[in-house]
Amino acid sequence: MTTTGSGSTYDPPADPAASSAAAAVEQTPPRTDRRVALVTGASSGIGAATARRFAAGGWHLLLSGRDRRRLEETASGTSAVLLPADLAAPDGAKMLAEAALRETGRIDLLVAGAGIGWAGPFLTMPHTDIDRVLFLDLNATLHLVREVLPAMVAAGGGRVVLVGSVAGAVGVREEAVYSAAKAGLAAFAEALRQELRGTGVGVTLVVPGPVETAFFARRGRPYHRSHPRPTSPGRVAAAVWDAVGEARDDTYVPSWLTLPSRVRALTPRLYRRLLHRFG
Repeated sequence: MTTTGSGSTYDPPADPAASSAAAAVEQTPPRTDRRVALVTGASSGIGAATARRFAAGGWHLLLSGRDRRRLEETASGTSAVLLPADLAAPDGAKMLAEAALRETGRIDLLVAGAGIGWAGPFLTMPHTDIDRVLFLDLNATLHLVREVLPAMVAAGGGRVVLVGSVAGAVGVREEAVYSAAKAGLAAFAEALRQELRGTGVGVTLVVPGPVETAFFARRGRPYHRSHPRPTSPGRVAAAVWDAVGEARDDTYVPSWLTLPSRVRALTPRLYRRLLHRFG
């Protein structure tokens, strides 16, 4: 087991011989014939369900999250390697990527599912929470992708899956900062996709609506809207699996969530009337 994050220590061995042996191990990481997926946010919700789906599909899993006990539950019955990490910590993304590459020598798929929410009027949102949501939902994801991509490009293939939200497509009142972070993630996916053309590395943006997870309880407010109705983490995981298998750029869960963006593009005034009523 490898541990990363703010509580990690990487003290060099005192014995020079041991140090040389450790360096040799680092230069020749263990290899696996199976495809390797690094999944963040794997301790619960969408991340955990996605990890289980890919494990069932024969992938070798590297699972990351802040809660080791829950990661162990996700990994139960599989050969997954646990890489507990706090992506909010200084160099958290860098340490996680380095630990993942040490384990297997390659990453064929990154599913960036870690994130948090916050609900309430923007005027009352503490500045610390603004920073926290933006960092974990946007900045930390970008830093992790930046750390993982060079190995994928060098290998000539791979895929990055970014877990967005319908909030990033339509803008949800009293979730202004969360909406902004997810909208930024969507724009990043589109721009990065263009930069990676010809490298063999693809980018998929997964856009789910509300999902039946502990996300709403952790953000401090339960989901109260009658529409859209929450879907299951397993349904989102199945959509991720299909998107990776078919090399899709975007996938919406459920698929009708593509409609708001289309209405917005064609008739902005109607879109805003509908948003005022249902958003």
